[in-house]
Amino acid sequence: MAQQRSTFAKLQREREKKEKAVAKASRRAEKATAAAETSTAAPSPDNEANILAALAELHAAYEEGSVSSDEFEDRRDQLRQQLQVG
Repeated sequence: MAQQRSTFAKLQREREKKEKAVAKASRRAEKATAAAETSTAAPSPDNEANILAALAELHAAYEEGSVSSDEFEDRRDQLRQQLQVG
């Protein structure tokens, strides 16, 4: 006896399943690459100096009163996180 062919709907479902698996694998690879880049990226000495200079400017602006305490804390925390990434 001859083997019966699969229906078009079944073939279409199988193709869609394969496409979905390929898309999922590429998304995972992109996430892994992005995570590896951020975890291994140490701030360069120039970048670190720029962050420290920005932090000093922020402190000066806060002491002058041109920056509110909430804004100061938010920006300070952001700059500190940039230093800690490396």
